[in-house]
Amino acid sequence: MHAHALGDDQAGVCADIDEEGWLAGAERRPSPSRDARPPGTDIDLLVIHNISLPPGDFSGDWIDDLFLDRLDHAAHPYFSEIAGLRVSAHLLIRRNGRLLQYVPFEQRAWHAGVSQFAGRERCNDFSIGIELEGTDAIPFTDAQYARLAECTRKILHRYPGITEERIAGHAEIAPGRKTDPGPAFDWERYRRSIRAAG
Repeated sequence: MHAHALGDDQAGVCADIDEEGWLAGAERRPSPSRDARPPGTDIDLLVIHNISLPPGDFSGDWIDDLFLDRLDHAAHPYFSEIAGLRVSAHLLIRRNGRLLQYVPFEQRAWHAGVSQFAGRERCNDFSIGIELEGTDAIPFTDAQYARLAECTRKILHRYPGITEERIAGHAEIAPGRKTDPGPAFDWERYRRSIRAAG
């Protein structure tokens, strides 16, 4: 059952996320690369990714342009390799902790691609995707871990089908095809922060 069907007794828990699935405090950047989830779909998986454009560069707004389907493919040689790619995520957390939301949680973002979790395919259908600006090999920032913990706490409160056991890296749902969030991501630190937040 979608979150908008929750009873009034849970409304306070969900105050940080509105009926459409927009997170309070995030900069709204509505992406055209999204669509409706299949009818009746429970949202019960959280997927952690990393992204940088061009790879290893954290200086520009190229991720924003990619998710908004307006990336100038002539601006950098790497961009020609991803010409025509239409992707998005629900959330992006930049190196300084800046939080952007491209797709409301109640809609399907195009972040997982060909994927499977616990024997179930098409993870985009039932998951929320969070991108951390970074690479597999460069440590993420304190600001990113703090923001990720904050967002995760709010998402878990709103979508109780997502438990700690149903938080996965992109590599876990697309093994052999994806490697993110990579060995530089400290899963234990992240999981401790979720537990500490209650």
